[in-house]
Amino acid sequence: MEYIYASMLLHKAGKPITEENLKKILEAAGANIDEARIKAIVAALEEVNIDEAIKTAAVPVAAAAPAPAEAAPAEVKEEKKEEKKEEEEEEEVGGLGALFG
Repeated sequence: MEYIYASMLLHKAGKPITEENLKKILEAAGANIDEARIKAIVAALEEVNIDEAIKTAAVPVAAAAPAPAEAAPAEVKEEKKEEKKEEEEEEEVGGLGALFG
């Protein structure tokens, strides 16, 4: 996977994806270098339009958003807890008021 990341970094920086450039990035990152993998990734990406591949592989952000109905039961539980606390506080205050009233 580090070979793909190094290739993407070179692309983003506007540098050519060559064996030499990939080696430099992988060495700087402290990764073990496999000459066969470097040659394979360079050969595989020669004919690929990376910008187009990224556009077609992009996933819409809206698809990851949770459905609003999922949050509703948790909100209802919280409201019930708050109502119970308020009722308990009112009962306590009423009890003390009876002592002085």
